[in-house]
Amino acid sequence: MTPRKIRYVHYAVHIAAAALIGTCCLLPVSAAQTADSAAEAEAAARDNWRAVMAEPIELGAGCFQASYPSLVWELAECKELHPRVHPVLRKPGQEVSGNGHDYVAEAAGRISGTLGTFTKVTGVKTEKSVGVAQYGGGGILGPNEYSLQLNTNFTGTTAACKGHSGCVVWQQFIYATNYAVEGEAAVFMQYWLIGWGNAACPSGFHSDGAGDCYGNSKYVSAPDVKPTSLASLSLSGTAAPGGSDTVVFTDGRTAYRISGSDNVLDISQVWKESEFNVVGDAGGSQADFNTPVSITVKVALTDGTTSAPTCVANAGTTGESNNLNLGKCSTASGSSPSIGFTESN
Repeated sequence: MTPRKIRYVHYAVHIAAAALIGTCCLLPVSAAQTADSAAEAEAAARDNWRAVMAEPIELGAGCFQASYPSLVWELAECKELHPRVHPVLRKPGQEVSGNGHDYVAEAAGRISGTLGTFTKVTGVKTEKSVGVAQYGGGGILGPNEYSLQLNTNFTGTTAACKGHSGCVVWQQFIYATNYAVEGEAAVFMQYWLIGWGNAACPSGFHSDGAGDCYGNSKYVSAPDVKPTSLASLSLSGTAAPGGSDTVVFTDGRTAYRISGSDNVLDISQVWKESEFNVVGDAGGSQADFNTPVSITVKVALTDGTTSAPTCVANAGTTGESNNLNLGKCSTASGSSPSIGFTESN
């Protein structure tokens, strides 16, 4: 059966982007052009494409995918998510990078979208997800197991807390290898009501056994991409008041998208900070890379301003980590305000 196609040609930015991609891909190559310049043009076209696919366009709830260089989303199967590992919250402790020890982009305005990319990756040959003692050594462990996480702050209270004192909301946009089914990755959103208390969790949520509640969106399956291809990966999250929250993962060739209602947490009302990184695969695990490795992370915001965000150290919200040391963090203003930082070993 041919999937129904979702077109959105009435969005001028997408038309302009399509023209740019076409220009990059179709301009004749002169004899003077080198293979390097052709590769740079192709890389720029792919970067532009994934930025366009991360745009917060409203398609309603559901799962979709699109193949480069097309800007047409096609319906994909949405699957029920049954995690193989029990989710955990961050615990006090010092990891190399992650478990709170991370740079976060604090926006000048309220965030409606974030795009996380790796602008430079050198030296990655191997990676494995390993257990961390303070989390009981849990997680999805082994070679080429990791997650990309884009996480909000957990300092805001919305109607989802239903008046529970001390309750705050937290949302994660996630790509995780082998998270639900062996042999495929999952792209999904995870919702948290932190500090809910001892009362029964609301419908659609489960207790973590420590007074917090968590729930998951459905997921769209994506390939298990080896970490040697980090430079080609991106992850974005968007949230629209009264509309949809969306996560999009791209592997350089295909974009995978799932959307759900923002009123699960109403995260759009309180989203002020974004964390993005490559970390272990669930259960407080750690992504261990070979030595030496250097990764440059970029966290670009849409917050209704052109002001540079603030680099906030030690403000990460995930419990997972990696074995890289954080370097310096810089900021940029303009149409896509961002922070950038390096991590290496």
